[in-house]
Formats: sequence, structure tokens, C-alpha cells
Amino acid sequence: MNELAIKDLLYKLADDQLILGHRNSEWTGFGPILEEDIAFSSMAQDKIGHSLAFYTLLHELGESEPDTVAFTRNANQFHNSQLVELPNGEYDFSLIRHFLYDNAEIIRFEMLAQSSYEPIAKVATKLKGEVKYHVLHANTWIKNLGSSTEEAILRLQSSLTEALPYALGMFEHSKYEQELIDAGIYGGEEAVKIKWLKRIQAVIEQTALKLPDLESIAPKFGGRYGEHTEHLQPLLDEMAEVFKIDPTAEW
Repeated sequence: MNELAIKDLLYKLADDQLILGHRNSEWTGFGPILEEDIAFSSMAQDKIGHSLAFYTLLHELGESEPDTVAFTRNANQFHNSQLVELPNGEYDFSLIRHFLYDNAEIIRFEMLAQSSYEPIAKVATKLKGEVKYHVLHANTWIKNLGSSTEEAILRLQSSLTEALPYALGMFEHSKYEQELIDAGIYGGEEAVKIKWLKRIQAVIEQTALKLPDLESIAPKFGGRYGEHTEHLQPLLDEMAEVFKIDPTAEW
């Protein structure tokens, strides 16, 4: 079993969760209604907790302590997809990103719960229940708002069109892709993408939204290999501000 392949997978999983968790946390106190303020705050807490679980597995494989890994790397050392680092924008964009991301994440967690690498399987089995609630939340709001007022539909459609190239970037292949598949560690990004497309189509078909032709969209790749937008480094600097005051402090 190639330890580098497992580490690459874990960094991808952990970094996505950490960065989107922090983006979601930015809605605390600013949600459009109190219920959504609480919901995004709760999901943010879950995702940062998920990132800790995966960083802990990395530490067990010889990587640095979770806090050090989370707060001392620069943008070009992160393996998250570009989708999760984009600014929140208005609520419609955050909701569309939540919908696109979590419908992929539940598929990943269900696959990983069957992984031949037991530590990952145990973590995925434990956490996938929380992700199911995230998916339920996203799908419910997309169906409600995507079938409501003309303004809501137009805003969601615009955000869907904007987010899709970045969402497709979630499925960027690892250089260890085939090795992970052959070893039964992970089913691979192409398998996730196929199931994801069916999931999001099933929801969108219940609304007035239209899914653009994905074949005509160029995915925004690069994030899994440290190529990021200009938005990630400022977010990392903000995240690490307190930690860097005294990295040896115990809380």
C-alpha cells in the first residue's frame, strides 16, 4: 500500500473540509434568516471537525500535528478544490456551492466507508451521517427557492452557471488515482462524478432551474496540485492569525 497515495487522498479531503468550513463560518451573524445563520454555523463546525479527523490520520502517518498542518502552510501547499475557497458572495452563491459540494461529498464518504484502508473507512462511517444532513439541507432549499419567485430563480441560475466550472474541478484526478482504485482504497473521481451528476440532476429537475451542458464547460482544475485563486492566501492568513501569535500555546 503506497503511503504517499493515502496521504494525497487525506490532504484533499481534509483541506476541502477546512476551507469550506471557514467559508461557511463567515455566515455567522449574517445569514438571511436566523434559521440559516444557525444552519451554516453548524455545518461549518461539522466540516472543521471533519478536517481535524483527516488531519489526525495524516499525523498518524508521520505528518505534523493537525494545527500545524492547518495553520502554517501557504496556499500552494493546499490540496483543496478551488470551489471551496471562493468568497461567499451573496446567499444564492453560497447555497449553490453548498448544494454542489455536499452532493459530491456524501458520495465520497459512502465510498470511503467501504475503503480497504481501515482508518479511513472508520472515519467516513462515523462522519457520513452528518454529511447526509448537510445534503438534506442543501437539497431542500434548492427545491424551495428554485421553484419560488422569478428573482430567486434567476439568481440561483446565475450562481449555478458561475459555480459549475469550479464544481467540476472537484473531480480532478490524483496522480495516484489508479493506484487508489486498484487497492480498493477509493473508488476514484470519475465514479464520484457520474453519481454526483445523477444526484444533482434529480434535484434540479424538481425546480425551474436548468443544468447547463457540462460537456461545454471547462473545469477549473489545479487546486489538487496547489494552484489556487487569489482568494485562498488571504483566507489562510486570516485563519492563522491567532495561531501564529504563539504556535506553542495550549488552549
